[in-house]
Amino acid sequence: MSNQRIKTPCVGLCSTVYGDLVCRGCKRFHHEVTNWNGYDDEQKHAVWQRLEVLLVQVMAAKVEVFDAQRLRMQLQQRQIRFVPNQSPYCWAYQLIARGARVINQLNAYGMVLLPEFRDWALPELRDAIDREFFLLSEAHYERYIAPRFLREALDGHQP
Repeated sequence: MSNQRIKTPCVGLCSTVYGDLVCRGCKRFHHEVTNWNGYDDEQKHAVWQRLEVLLVQVMAAKVEVFDAQRLRMQLQQRQIRFVPNQSPYCWAYQLIARGARVINQLNAYGMVLLPEFRDWALPELRDAIDREFFLLSEAHYERYIAPRFLREALDGHQP
């Protein structure tokens, strides 16, 4: 596995360049993508933390990680990059995102699908997880971020 630290949530599929307010690849908000290199460590940590909370919410509703050490070892052996200090549910996402088409036995990786998802094909589940993660990020943006931008825009235009 690469010893290089993952420095950005970017996954190389940026949709903010096409006008999306939330990136369909990394799920960051447009202003976070644009301003990332200017953020200090605290600002970056806040973004990472929000993404982690949303992703864990999605993943924990679909899988159970019963052996985080085994999952970590498998990710390392297969050279799948992950953020070590994040939740094992984020690691599980990386595994499914990268290996959905080749994994036959999830329990060999220290995780199992919850009963209501056991008949799903992993590529189908991966796509559903990605959609739900995006929808949660978009809802978070609309609920907490967009109103602030509107307020700032209106305040800026008042005499």
